[in-house]
Amino acid sequence: MSETLLVIISILLFLMLLLIVFFIITFFIKKRTHHSILKLHPYLGRMRYLLEKIGPEFRQYWFDHDTDGKPFSRYDFQSVMFLAKYRSEILGFGSKRDFESSGYYIANTLFPILTEELSVNLTQEREGKKYVIHKEGLFSRREKLTADTTNLWLYEEEYAIIVGENRKYPWKLHGMFGASATSYGAIGENYILASGFGAKMAGGSWINTGEGGVIPEHLHTGANIVAQIGPGLFGYRDEDGNFSMGKFMEKAKESNIKAFELKFGQGAKIRGGHLEGQKVNEKIASVRNVRKGETINSPNRFSFLKNAADTLCFIQQLQESGGKPVGMKIVIGQQEPLEDLIKTMKELNIYPDFITIDGSEGGSGATYKSMADCMGLPLIPALLTFIDTANYYGVRNKFKVFASGKLITPDKVAIALAIGADAVSSARGFMMASGCIMALQCNSGQCPSGVATTNPHYQKALDPYEKKWRVMNYIISMRYSLFSLAAAAGVKSPRHLTREHIVFKDEVGRVVSLSELFPTSK
Repeated sequence: MSETLLVIISILLFLMLLLIVFFIITFFIKKRTHHSILKLHPYLGRMRYLLEKIGPEFRQYWFDHDTDGKPFSRYDFQSVMFLAKYRSEILGFGSKRDFESSGYYIANTLFPILTEELSVNLTQEREGKKYVIHKEGLFSRREKLTADTTNLWLYEEEYAIIVGENRKYPWKLHGMFGASATSYGAIGENYILASGFGAKMAGGSWINTGEGGVIPEHLHTGANIVAQIGPGLFGYRDEDGNFSMGKFMEKAKESNIKAFELKFGQGAKIRGGHLEGQKVNEKIASVRNVRKGETINSPNRFSFLKNAADTLCFIQQLQESGGKPVGMKIVIGQQEPLEDLIKTMKELNIYPDFITIDGSEGGSGATYKSMADCMGLPLIPALLTFIDTANYYGVRNKFKVFASGKLITPDKVAIALAIGADAVSSARGFMMASGCIMALQCNSGQCPSGVATTNPHYQKALDPYEKKWRVMNYIISMRYSLFSLAAAAGVKSPRHLTREHIVFKDEVGRVVSLSELFPTSK
């Protein structure tokens, strides 16, 4: 038999084998699937799955407009990146904002404030590091982390925010921007270290433990810490799941912990916290006193707090026992319960030291779509409702107000301060500053940037000793930009911004001051 014939026979046998394998695979796909598309189109159906899988990435990088995309646009994302990496927000050729659509704007003055006229502490400097781009090519960017010196842009002493001024250990803040609650479990140790070190170096800032409890990494950073207590009482409960005053007092003795926050609501998940079982490792199980690998669903309220009076009496007990400020985090929804809470404060003469207003657009490592889409008010109407209600009953000066909910850029933070907030917290802004690329894998435990994961393999992506500089830059750049916006509006400090400095423009170009739309101001 000739050599050529052998080759032909071999090719035919190989093709027959491929055909047999093809029919076998097709048979099993059709036989075992309940999906209508795969039954009739097994291979095109598989291709559809592939396109569906890679669709979000293609839209994010190729097809979405710079100002499109949810929960954040590429434009917003890049704004955070430039603040964190390069300590700059300089852009060329103009803004990409759609000026034809309705929205809020900061009203400038004819005679702005000069830098030397600002009420800012420019005497405090520190060594810093920022990236300097050396060469940018088609497939790579050569940049180097370069040492320099930077001002911290802190409030002067007279404008410092004092939280819990009647407590034994009040918390004095010389900045207005810090990290919102992120629980260990939803995020990992390396992110906690990066955000904590960065907040410590920037000064006047803070981190929030989230309801997952305090871990050694929180304390190791040396940052100001707001220790959150959620309805699950993780880190603050006994073996039976009841609140433990002893464990609370252990935390209150920690010098890093400046305040405690009772979580009554979170914008993205009003029904209570949620942590997928695949993210519950031994350390998380130990901190939270739960079983390893078991999905955690927190209760949607504290079981022992049934009304406003119970809540305020419990807050007073913690204030007196720990000697540190105690506040609460809420989501604004129905007006009647809010008014009942505020009226009860007046009747009992018991006030939390601060109240965090979380907008319904707040983020989460994992939540339920129906909750995230429609429960609670977005931040701006929520903040307006709360501030105006507190003013109506004459109690606004009894506590400080923190705002949170997609406040990642200076303009949005300035608007929240003008509406009436004393300070602003951001979780996803800090996550982006630490390397988050919005891969939307927060609930999977497979975050490619090492932020929203406790998996040691994925956490290798995040070097906290490099990312801490980016977090520090983000905080300092935010404060610098806020002072710049305040100066352009004609006031010496972001603390002087009011609703008179914010205007709302509708689609046809009509402009009205926020102080006219909502007359009650802070």
